Amino acid sequence: MKIGLGMAALGRPGYINLQRNTHLTSRTIEGMQQQANAVIDELFQQCLEINKSTPAESDGGKIVPWLDCARSYGLSEKFVGEYLRENNVRPEDVYVSSKWGYTYVADWKVELGEREPHEVKDHSLENFMKQVQETDSHIGPYLNLYQVHSATFDSGILTNTQVHEALHKCRVEKGWKLGLSMSGPNQDEIIREALKINVGDEQSTTATPSTTKQKHTRLFDSVQCTYNILEQRPGPALMEAHNAGMDIIIKEGLANGRALLYPKLAEMARRVGCSTDA
Repeated sequence: MKIGLGMAALGRPGYINLQRNTHLTSRTIEGMQQQANAVIDELFQQCLEINKSTPAESDGGKIVPWLDCARSYGLSEKFVGEYLRENNVRPEDVYVSSKWGYTYVADWKVELGEREPHEVKDHSLENFMKQVQETDSHIGPYLNLYQVHSATFDSGILTNTQVHEALHKCRVEKGWKLGLSMSGPNQDEIIREALKINVGDEQSTTATPSTTKQKHTRLFDSVQCTYNILEQRPGPALMEAHNAGMDIIIKEGLANGRALLYPKLAEMARRVGCSTDA
């Protein structure tokens, strides 16, 4: 079992979470890294305490901290890599994932001009080759899962066979699992399309080329999808992916804080005498 920490709001000074000013006292690189380290410390401490209080023979097994980064989460990969090395964390004692496909371009500014983007999407082969090297330099020895960031039909990632082959080669050479996160109103359709993508490994079973068989492997090992009290549409497609053997990662489970303001959730919390984030 894993307890995860998303690094989006800790790796860059400007992000979409509500009430960030309440929690982030400094937006400098040094200040953000210190705050990221403090939260990661807490994650590791919580996992340690749970493991101490849980019998070793329990069905749940050891609780492992999970750190989720992305190339577009500012300096999240740098922060995580430096934390793990400085604290002598062994790769087997942590689970690390990251994403490629967006480039962070806000130059550490909290606010930009009208229509100026904080990040730019590019799912091309050239950008993958660039970003996979950057990720590898920061967290390569620790990385378990590398994901396409925010796959859509328009980005071309679902049909670009050159990128598919490069991803598969990365999995073979580095041992990283492959996943894709997605965004937009048609996440269910993207999931079903991703389930169809296979890559081939040549396996010569006889000496004659005409009888050489091709083993096809599903490209993606996991999907990361927005699913919460405000977004229910992807549910059936997520079950299809789960039944096909893919790992399911839920993102924005609290809708970046908006779910905590949902009237029905607030009413239910009031009835049972707890806060909406309990």
